[in-house]
Amino acid sequence: MSSVMRAGRRATTAGSLLTAAVAAALVLPATAVADNAPGPGSSEGGKVMGKAPAGVEPTTTLPKKISVDNSTGKTKDLVATVQNKGTEDSGKISLAVVGFDGLTVKDVPGCTSIPENKLPKGSNSGFSCPVSNLAAGKSKSFPVSATFDLSKTGKICLPVQSADGKTTFWQQGPVPFGTTSPSPNAPVTPLLLNTVNKPATPAGDKGGEGGKAGDKGELPSTGPADRVLPLGAVGAALLAVGGAGLWWTRRRPSEESSAAR
Repeated sequence: MSSVMRAGRRATTAGSLLTAAVAAALVLPATAVADNAPGPGSSEGGKVMGKAPAGVEPTTTLPKKISVDNSTGKTKDLVATVQNKGTEDSGKISLAVVGFDGLTVKDVPGCTSIPENKLPKGSNSGFSCPVSNLAAGKSKSFPVSATFDLSKTGKICLPVQSADGKTTFWQQGPVPFGTTSPSPNAPVTPLLLNTVNKPATPAGDKGGEGGKAGDKGELPSTGPADRVLPLGAVGAALLAVGGAGLWWTRRRPSEESSAAR
């Protein structure tokens, strides 16, 4: 076997190993993101409000991540869950699902639309979901159909109240969904819980920097709007390395062949 052929094989093997290593590295960030994808919810932005009956501990959760179809504005994977972490049955309670700013609640199956004149101040939509009883340690989830205007910020609020609506035991929000890295040209935009949306608006247009809805009326904000930086920069860097590795694989044998001549 000639020295040129041996050199070519070594270069090809080395290039393949580099490409495989880059591919393996690309899998790792994807796995990390998947852990935050729809699955166990988060009570982030939630707070105990009034005294619940003895042994009853109502809370709510929302997905850590949802997405918005950029062409229709419809959300995906938005689920509101009410839980009883106490030791006694809850009896009759009520969960409300309320939208603010760019997030509009369109439907919650099994729930009743809240009339406009009954909505909390600052909100644009809402549904009331009666829960006949939650046994200790049990939960009930409601899929939420909603739209999200990416030119604005958007918030959602989940109050848990007594059946007569006179006492609010727990309230999550108004807590924002959003992204700090808009992707208007992509099919969907992922939104993270408790992240203030950075609207994809023309330069100089600061519309959508509002986001204080709810501070005027019955649903005070219960959680800080800490920003969660989206992942992506690492993946882009690895893609760049992968391209360099492939370019090296193609170029290296020809360079060594020239040197052998």
